[in-house]
Amino acid sequence: MMMPFISTAMMLLLISRASAFTRPNTTSQLITRHHSSKLFASTVTTISFDPSIDVREKATSTLVIGRHSTLKSLIEQQDSYVSLFGFRPHPDILSSMHESISGNQATTSHVIVPTVGPAIPRPPHRLTLCSLQNKVTRHNHPLSLHSMTDLVKSSVKGKGPVRIMVCVEDEYPLGPIAGAIGRAFPLFNKKTKSKKTESDAGEDGDNDDEEERMIHVTFLDSKGRVVKNQLEIDAAREAAEGVRLACRLVDTHPEELTTTAFAQECHDLFDNDDTVTIEEIKGEELKEKGYGGIYNVGKGATHPPRLLILTYDPPKDVLTEEGEEQSAITLVGKGIVYDTGGLAIKSRVGMCGMKHDMGGAAGVLGGFTAAVRLRTPRKIRLMLCLAENAIGPKSVRNDDIITQYSGKTVEINNSDAEGRLVLSDAVAHATKHFDDSDLVVDMATLTGAQLVSTGKMHAAILSNKEELEHTAVKAGLASGDLCYPLLYAPELLKKEFNSKVADMKNSVKDRSNAQCSCAGHFIESHIDSNYVERDGGWLHVDMAGPGTKAERGTGYGVGLVLSLVEAPGFSSRS
Repeated sequence: MMMPFISTAMMLLLISRASAFTRPNTTSQLITRHHSSKLFASTVTTISFDPSIDVREKATSTLVIGRHSTLKSLIEQQDSYVSLFGFRPHPDILSSMHESISGNQATTSHVIVPTVGPAIPRPPHRLTLCSLQNKVTRHNHPLSLHSMTDLVKSSVKGKGPVRIMVCVEDEYPLGPIAGAIGRAFPLFNKKTKSKKTESDAGEDGDNDDEEERMIHVTFLDSKGRVVKNQLEIDAAREAAEGVRLACRLVDTHPEELTTTAFAQECHDLFDNDDTVTIEEIKGEELKEKGYGGIYNVGKGATHPPRLLILTYDPPKDVLTEEGEEQSAITLVGKGIVYDTGGLAIKSRVGMCGMKHDMGGAAGVLGGFTAAVRLRTPRKIRLMLCLAENAIGPKSVRNDDIITQYSGKTVEINNSDAEGRLVLSDAVAHATKHFDDSDLVVDMATLTGAQLVSTGKMHAAILSNKEELEHTAVKAGLASGDLCYPLLYAPELLKKEFNSKVADMKNSVKDRSNAQCSCAGHFIESHIDSNYVERDGGWLHVDMAGPGTKAERGTGYGVGLVLSLVEAPGFSSRS
């Protein structure tokens, strides 16, 4: 039945003041899955993408997200209120909420409404409209997924199951949106159990809430109907889980996430998957086999350096004729689990946060995991360069000369420029030994200069092929993992690495001369010559800026990988 008439005064009391989003302020509590100690809260926030309409009966609050114009169309469909919400909010309430928020920026409005309707009577319900910008500029995802993450994180409050309804329209794939939502609910937390109020939450919105939470996500098409396509729902689920995996790894502190623990994480993910094989080269074996970059960077640490090579061979039943003809893709991730700077030690301030220096490895691992779970019909290899750039009696020294896997010698003039050393070994290996691969993608939190070059939201990319550069930008816009090209001019910039006693130095002479591009060109110089002759593609992704936000991992790279490997259901609508 319809609600009785509500006066203007009552309407003003019900509707909260809408305001532009500034910073998250949520009381949701999110704890990593593997904590078992009674000292730490054991909450697990689970995200479900079950399209079943039954979830509406369990929710204590509902978020409706979409562009301002799309929300208006949904609100006008009054006959569908009960089927969508499980109760019938008064149309005037929704209309007034919508009118109070702007389509020119990301804004929210919420109200506590009585649950009147044919459904079983329930307590008052928190209803939130999250309005995205109607229009964005050409270098942003059309739905401004960064804003979506912020709105979700700031709007999920209190205890109990939450339902998120996303008006995706018809042209936008679900996977990137799901990744943006998953980013709002990180898993890692080592806060001790305590009762805190909303005012105790930090500026990033994290707070302790000792209740298990279920987040139900439902996607609506342009006509307000629930999207039930299983391929798209699967892609959404795996994208969100891949992002949360990457975020958890980036957030985990280095005492816990050692190179040994990172390797074990990979085994735990795939030991029971017949489509994935794992090869591991570690410690002194790296030295014996010529991986001088990885070995020398990590030899001073307690846990040995490692090179993990994971190979996914798709099952025969998912290969199409086109899939059988597609060449393999190799993903390479920088996994420096902690970066002290080595003997070229960082400052106290500069060293804090260096647990995030394995963000590239976390991103490609999350993307690889999701692609495997979705049974992507092409061969994919993943190479993880795992090391701790530690200080000790065995640490590599400035002035040392090392030999990389490519056979080239490198004079160390900055032990804090270690990422390019480990990546160069893996890229050299991939381009020398993987004859079935015509694309190698390396991803790393490589340089602080990246933030100056392309900012905190866009990774910087460098490629030996202009068309691959365009493909990457397009993949970034589609996935929400935004990226933008750097200057590509190796013949002009390689002189920055000139050495009197070795083939090259590992750090530039002039830091004001396109050093972000220079760092990428250093890696490129170790690509095998035969790979260059057969016109193989190479893409470098420096994601030092977008890899973290407010001291939390963002899961950057998962969506970009899924888009580049063309994982089923991720980048297109059925």
